[in-house]
Amino acid sequence: MRNPLPFLALAAVPLADAGWIDEDTPKHLRTTTSLVDGTTYELVMSDEFNVPNRTFADGDDPTWTALDKSDDDYSASGGGSLHFYNSTMVRTTPDGFLTIQSLIDKTSWTRHDDVEKKWTKETKHFKSGMIQSWNKFCFTGGIIEVDVILPGSPDIGGLWPAVWMLGNLGRATYEGSTNNLWPWSYDTCDRKKQQAQSISACNEANHFGLNKFQGRGATEIDLLELMGGDSGGPLPATYPPVSLPYVDMTLQVAPGIPDNRPQSGSQPVRTIDRTHSGYATSVAQKWYDNLTVAGNTSLNPFFYGTYLGETKLGEPVTRNKHQAFQADAVGAMKQLVPEHFRTPHTFRLEWQPGRGGRLDWFTKSYKKVDENGTVYHTEGDGKGQDWEHSLSIPDFALDDAMGSKIPEEPSYVIFNTAISSTWAFPYDVPDWCPKCYDCNDPKCTCSFNPGFCNMMKTGKVAMKIDAVRVYQSKDNDAHDGGPHTVGCDPLDFPTREYIKGYEYLYMRNPPFSYDDKHPLRNIKNGGGTCEVDEDCGGGGAEDVEVDEEWTLPSADEADVLDLDDDKKGGGTIRENQGPMAHLKAKKAQQGTQANQRRRLAEEGATEDAKEDAATDAKEDATTDAKEDEADATKDGKDDKASDKGEDPTAGLEKPPISEESLEDKEVNTKVLSNHSRKPKGRCVKATPGLFGMPTSTGKQCQCNKGYTGPHCLSIDKFDDEPGAYEQKKLTTLFTDRATLYLTNFHLFIGGMMVGAFAVALVGASFLKGRSDGAMEMTSRM
Repeated sequence: MRNPLPFLALAAVPLADAGWIDEDTPKHLRTTTSLVDGTTYELVMSDEFNVPNRTFADGDDPTWTALDKSDDDYSASGGGSLHFYNSTMVRTTPDGFLTIQSLIDKTSWTRHDDVEKKWTKETKHFKSGMIQSWNKFCFTGGIIEVDVILPGSPDIGGLWPAVWMLGNLGRATYEGSTNNLWPWSYDTCDRKKQQAQSISACNEANHFGLNKFQGRGATEIDLLELMGGDSGGPLPATYPPVSLPYVDMTLQVAPGIPDNRPQSGSQPVRTIDRTHSGYATSVAQKWYDNLTVAGNTSLNPFFYGTYLGETKLGEPVTRNKHQAFQADAVGAMKQLVPEHFRTPHTFRLEWQPGRGGRLDWFTKSYKKVDENGTVYHTEGDGKGQDWEHSLSIPDFALDDAMGSKIPEEPSYVIFNTAISSTWAFPYDVPDWCPKCYDCNDPKCTCSFNPGFCNMMKTGKVAMKIDAVRVYQSKDNDAHDGGPHTVGCDPLDFPTREYIKGYEYLYMRNPPFSYDDKHPLRNIKNGGGTCEVDEDCGGGGAEDVEVDEEWTLPSADEADVLDLDDDKKGGGTIRENQGPMAHLKAKKAQQGTQANQRRRLAEEGATEDAKEDAATDAKEDATTDAKEDEADATKDGKDDKASDKGEDPTAGLEKPPISEESLEDKEVNTKVLSNHSRKPKGRCVKATPGLFGMPTSTGKQCQCNKGYTGPHCLSIDKFDDEPGAYEQKKLTTLFTDRATLYLTNFHLFIGGMMVGAFAVALVGASFLKGRSDGAMEMTSRM
């Protein structure tokens, strides 16, 4: 760690006293025990989302910002994001959830095409939401837990919900800010890689407050990414067998392995097969060793990373051939069941940053013991409460492969649901299909998965976040890796001055940027339209006790999206990561035939087709019932397939399966306190402004101390730690003096000047001596 002023290590102090903890977080959830090192971690940030009607548009909340912009994740090669992020899609609801809604709604705007030199019209046919804590709340290392209900229907692909973290030097969806920074986690000077990594360890002069000779990046850790759909059975090359739907748990990292990479759709080949004569028939592939998975979790064979090549005209960023590089996706896929789409499930990441650190993903399932005493995990009905150590990535696995390391950048939290043609969309689209993506245009039906548009038209598609909590250790010797810190601008990894110097990279493009003066707006303190005090978080009692035992009731059936219930009715561009691309056509068709017939009837097929579909569906249902009855007799056996010699990836070397007994006796269900226990603000008469009454009702919210936002519904949180630049300055009683910065070139030039001066001085003295001697001889004559 680089700390030139160790006595000014203020940014390394967790901000537990700076107000990042939600007052509604119960006492028993303010500490947790690490499932890796067994020590106690303390809560440093939480948001229970208990207060309804919170809004998150830029300037509304001190912790979160919901975007109002197009997702720029596309390229000139085609494909990419189909949605427009709108802040009105993100809100808190009376049942205590942060809700990110996705729906069919057209957004059009005009932009200038710099290639064609003309104005063009852009249109997105879906609206969705992204909320991020960029440049507000960041942390490095610790434990993050998120309770989430996944959106949509489990058997319909097309949604891309995610919970993830990104280094603060890059702002998600702002492609200019992440170009050649995402997802670098590399602190070694390599001249061949220097141009591909914008902030390289080779750079002797890193401007805008950055440390010299330090490689930096916009690192990415994905707590979860949903891949929905119906694969009709286990996917190929998954061990243990995993089918759709599943979640990806991934570390995105650069530099990536450049040559002899695993082939998408198959596990890495670790051994060399030879003929009887000794000739090799295969070549061992290079990939990361010592990755550990457990339970219904398999290494992900469908996405090994992205090659960020030389860009083409029309892409949102530019890279030349010397700036192109390979990025790797190191991760696993975790089996899901329908219950994950109905009730909150906890996903946990333990992050020990930097060299010697590690990443550990945990989920909840049923822990069982077989007749031999071997511990294994199974999903079952999705209601298990035993911790499962789903994936582990040690730092030495990264170091041995490419010299990269576990991220140690100050990182912020992101929740979003994307809709992208490269994620869980049909892979084999017929040649006659126009490949358009408008659910209101019948010609575009062939571009979507069966039932997708009907699902979106219900208006019930939403990801729900129950709570987010971040814990950190105060004892740096108790865990692997580097220290845990809170703040977006720590001394060892500064970001503030760099972001100020390149503000334009973190701002929206025209026409959305015309009202933006800076990347983030100042937080509003009251001023929202109101009629009564309750509109401003008022009306509560100061000393109401928190109900520690009240738990969230089970989800209302009316709010659960289930299209199969007859009673309810109906910047970089990544490659298509859908596993269906690797299934044989016949195998893919077997699992989806019944659903396609039913969807056909739902989406307006002819009467004959409806009758045929109904008949076939009935037959399929009878067959499926028989198969389900047979499958029920072997429940749990698939989880022990490796012990019975039923490995679908036989012949490949696989990582060890963790059999560690992990169990959490305490069920962390949501606890709702009385959100009005303390008045947050009041509704007062609005003061007329220069242009008349500022609100339609003539009243506006006035916030009490400790609360902020237009309607005073947010706790007034902020990063009050001094930035890296302030800490680096040497302060005396009378003045501030910057430390002297000299490079070898400066020293060389200075030495030359001193040498020249010395030579001139000696030469002048010599000449003066000769002149004096000549004058003395002349005088004697």
